[in-house]
Amino acid sequence: MASPSAATSSCISFKHRFGSPSTPSFLELGSPSTTVSLMRPTKRPNVCCSLKTLQFPKQRLPSNNIATPNIAHPKDAANSSPPPPSSTANKSGPHQWNLLQKTAAMALDAVEAALVSHERQHPLPKTADPRVQIAGNFAPVTEQPVQHSLPVSGKIPCCVQGVYVRNGANPLHEPVSGHHFFDGDGMVHAVQFKDGSASYACRFTETHRLVQERALGRPVFPKAIGELHGHSGIARLLLFYARGLFGLVDPSYGMGVANAGLVYFNCRLLAMSEDDLPYQVQVTPTGDLKTVGRYDFNGQLRSTMIAHPKLDPITGELFALSYDVVRKPYLKYFHFSPRGKKSADVEIPLAQPTMMHDFAITENFVVIPDQQVVFKLPELIRGGSPVIYDKSKMSRFGILDRNATDASGIKWIEAPDCFCFHLWNAWEEPETNEVIVIGSCMTPPDSIFNESDESLKSVLSEIRLNLKTGKSTRRPITSDSEQVNLEAGMVNRNMLGRKTRFAYLALAEPWPKVSGFAKVDLLTGKLRKYIYGDKRYGGEPLFLPRSPNSEKEDDGYILTFVHDEKEWKSELQILNAMNLKLEATIKLPSRVPYGFHGTFINSKDLERQA
Repeated sequence: MASPSAATSSCISFKHRFGSPSTPSFLELGSPSTTVSLMRPTKRPNVCCSLKTLQFPKQRLPSNNIATPNIAHPKDAANSSPPPPSSTANKSGPHQWNLLQKTAAMALDAVEAALVSHERQHPLPKTADPRVQIAGNFAPVTEQPVQHSLPVSGKIPCCVQGVYVRNGANPLHEPVSGHHFFDGDGMVHAVQFKDGSASYACRFTETHRLVQERALGRPVFPKAIGELHGHSGIARLLLFYARGLFGLVDPSYGMGVANAGLVYFNCRLLAMSEDDLPYQVQVTPTGDLKTVGRYDFNGQLRSTMIAHPKLDPITGELFALSYDVVRKPYLKYFHFSPRGKKSADVEIPLAQPTMMHDFAITENFVVIPDQQVVFKLPELIRGGSPVIYDKSKMSRFGILDRNATDASGIKWIEAPDCFCFHLWNAWEEPETNEVIVIGSCMTPPDSIFNESDESLKSVLSEIRLNLKTGKSTRRPITSDSEQVNLEAGMVNRNMLGRKTRFAYLALAEPWPKVSGFAKVDLLTGKLRKYIYGDKRYGGEPLFLPRSPNSEKEDDGYILTFVHDEKEWKSELQILNAMNLKLEATIKLPSRVPYGFHGTFINSKDLERQA
């Protein structure tokens, strides 16, 4: 998904006081005696993101310690709970620093305070303004221990046995300057189903970054999207580097937030963002969540991995990419056997670092998009953002054999003015010698990251890549009269990489909120919409097949979180995917913010967790 709402220009103070949706919003962080206003140059933000960032040490903020997680509404406070102790990183803090470190910390804090004071004299773009990016139900919540026997309206289908988990960005600490929605710490929300009953829990993924910031009581990492712009972005990186040199922070075990994707592979649930290795999260027998730790596939993975790896439903293999914005090779491809053995890296030749949020697989190929959103670090020196839309670049797709050991056989096919943030599926059509790619084409391509006067448009498209002629064609799947922004969703994952007829995609309107979802017939372009209702919004719809052996592709259920902005309550809805009839609604004990991607783990797989 993309950056949150551009509505609300109200002042945010970060202490857990969000007014009702119709009143000005205030978000305060900390105990009643510790209030930090975004209008004061106190502390500094975290660095999180769906982008891979510079691997510098991490940063500390001026001396206002704020350790309590955020709540965004008075009603949220009633169900708040303290965070569990971490088991994933060293929790050493200022009390263990020597005299040199304490002196260095004070000096660097003073420099940072001056930097923050200078930054506050300049207005922030909407794509980096916390008052926009984490307003309303985009705002963070506290962790919730598992709560059982939730109220259910209707009947939970018998085949829904297991746990639905969904990831999202949930900043632990208050932003003090720029913040993009993608910059938040990872939090997983879990609804477990057992014999017609449901439970709910949500927990932070205990990344090394989050654990250190929690111990320090403040954000210390620079934020990749919200902060790293222009000369102040360079200054933040230098401060971050200096704090690492003095041992005030330890970036050696990763800087990621694990807030975007989730995949269950080889008996492990992995939480991912493309700026780090995955983190293993365990669903406990009671339905709670516990971070096991950063997962490198038993020492095999030594680079980052994007948040959208592809799990082949037939072979059980996992396919992935890793990209770098600093040094060559800018892109690598690799895959894992069903038992987790990693292939050798295949270095994909690129002339410049390109954002690779997603890709696709077919039965025989991987489909790699090399598009027009690129990283140009010199833009920082010129005062801009390093994430830019390069209009002079030609978008293209690379077709590579899935088992290739090098990139010599890759075939690049140009696809003019084509930027797909997500690719929903791809398959081969041997009779025409084509690879068919289904994706949502966005314009302007960088509108998620950079402010634009042009309204964002996302068009569900069929892109045909002819392997014989090296040419491509692209057409919108829906008619002009039915054009809506379709973003976040999936096809039947039992058919990933094979020809599918249906896709289930979020109706991202009014952008970036999700007012419902659409079941799209990819052959005819026909849309069937399900609308959540007045002031009710959700996120990515998850398709759960009724059975791996179902004869009909759409025989299954849609699971989706829905939030009522009038009542300020959240629920999980289960719908019949064939007729879009509501089967059951699970009332949740606390608010679920709008988030990113999820998956479903069936009860048998839960029993086999590592």
